Amino acid sequence: MPKTPTTDTAAAKPAKATRKTAKPADDEITRMVKVAVNALEDIKGKDITVIDVAHLTSMFDRMIIVTGDSNRQVKSLADNVQEKLKAAGAEIIGMEGADVGEWVLVDAGSLVIHCMQPVIRGHYNLEELWGAAQSVRQAAGTRE
Repeated sequence: MPKTPTTDTAAAKPAKATRKTAKPADDEITRMVKVAVNALEDIKGKDITVIDVAHLTSMFDRMIIVTGDSNRQVKSLADNVQEKLKAAGAEIIGMEGADVGEWVLVDAGSLVIHCMQPVIRGHYNLEELWGAAQSVRQAAGTRE
């Protein structure tokens, strides 16, 4: 029977910090946002919006929302951003929704990317939900 470590031995070893618990520096997040936006532009993503949500949640720091015109384009946007972020050294935690292609979420830790078809994006209106509606309208020079 293999010998199991005693409580004293296990307690003596400090726990390793994982990447999920360590928050990347702001310049690293900014670099990953640039990589992601460039990857989305490569596949002709529309209405790319970057939202700083660090003050709203501890789960992630930035959210990117992009529109694709078809299931195929939405899947391609998600695949390309995942590939480019991996190549840049980001850890991809997961990807959801690629089987349908109406809304694909790419989780890259401090950065979450939502690739959506126009109808889905309009329905869920994540910009307003996360408090970016005012800044988006201001950037466009429009009023409520």
